[in-house]
Amino acid sequence: MFILEKPYAPACDKNKKPILDVLKKVFDKPCEVVEVGSGTGQHAVYFAENLPHLIWQPTDQSVYLSGISLWVDAAGLKNIRAPLELDVRQNDWPVERVEALFSANTLHIMSWKSVEIFYERLGCYLQSGAKFCSYGPFNINGQFTSESNATFDQWLKERDPLSGIRDLEALVALGEKVGLILEENRPLPANNRLLVWRKS
Repeated sequence: MFILEKPYAPACDKNKKPILDVLKKVFDKPCEVVEVGSGTGQHAVYFAENLPHLIWQPTDQSVYLSGISLWVDAAGLKNIRAPLELDVRQNDWPVERVEALFSANTLHIMSWKSVEIFYERLGCYLQSGAKFCSYGPFNINGQFTSESNATFDQWLKERDPLSGIRDLEALVALGEKVGLILEENRPLPANNRLLVWRKS
């Protein structure tokens, strides 16, 4: 009998605890959190397990759903839902008004046009007062914050010329257009940051 192995990303294990420490403070009240770009599904299961007051809704493009389901099914948690197919560029998302949203390591693998569309959708779907947490590497004042991030950006562009580490100031400008206010900019290990936005 052939048994599928759950997908695994070492980086998820390395960064999950620092991210969790922030999410505990940001998502401190019961709500449903939509995760955009759940990838392997590791984060979804870990955060749902350690934040039992939340309902966690993983989403991603169709190619990743089977792997996410393996993690979700194996965990057997009551507060995590089956993954939904979601491409941020689509007009109609498979969710209603969003109470809270989390996304890790997505903005730098999207094209800038996709990032713009993503923020437009956030403006439509996030409820007033909703929090949006975005984790990953970001440039400050147009500059890389470390040599490793500069190297990573070069690797990203060789893989896909439309990708790349995004400038914080450009994201703030996008957020302002749709009523998203950057409330926190938390430095985390490995030259990453967790940005906490609130829908006004």
